[in-house]
Amino acid sequence: MTEWPKGVAKPAVRALNAAGYTELKQLEQVDLTTLKDLHGMGPKALAAIEAALKEGKKSVE
Repeated sequence: MTEWPKGVAKPAVRALNAAGYTELKQLEQVDLTTLKDLHGMGPKALAAIEAALKEGKKSVE
């Protein structure tokens, strides 16, 4: 199991896994509105994922 960012609760992790997402890097090309529609995905989880993706882009630059 992959570590998701802090703030991504278990219901959100289950929703991501059910949708086929097992790693944060898979979400780099996914629109956040798509994730928002997943059952179990709340605003806190979305914010944590968005922050982690932005942080990942900064470390690449």
